[in-house]
Amino acid sequence: MTDEPRMFLDRRRMICALAALPTLSLARPARAAETLGFGELYKSFGVLGLEFSDKVKRLTGKEIKIKGFMAPPLKAEANFFVLTEIPMSLCPFCASDADWPDNILVVYLARKQTFVQFNAPIETQGVLEYGSWVDPETGFVSQLRLRDAAFDTV
Repeated sequence: MTDEPRMFLDRRRMICALAALPTLSLARPARAAETLGFGELYKSFGVLGLEFSDKVKRLTGKEIKIKGFMAPPLKAEANFFVLTEIPMSLCPFCASDADWPDNILVVYLARKQTFVQFNAPIETQGVLEYGSWVDPETGFVSQLRLRDAAFDTV
């Protein structure tokens, strides 16, 4: 009989410990997104075009932050915009990735946000992707993108 109460307490402790495990992960601070600057996007420009930097390659698939300006969106209800290094009053929409400027990237929003003026500095945060990709909905061609992104004015 003396072993039964002890086993009951051990079982109860085990159940409580297992129930507490999910909350332990909340106690860890979230890892901050690494910052990327427009000057760090490309390693070189040569006969074959722009070559992405080692930092871009290393950060692909990871959450990053980058500051810039929102080019005027193509349409008011868009879920994406073009982030530019300097304010642009016209959208630098590219017909092909051969024309891809070295100071822009496409930002695909995780949720709709109200767009801001083209000359308001913003900071975007999202998952970095690189390489030629054609958006099946719009036909927009990009070389560099942020996915599941959000932005704030700075």
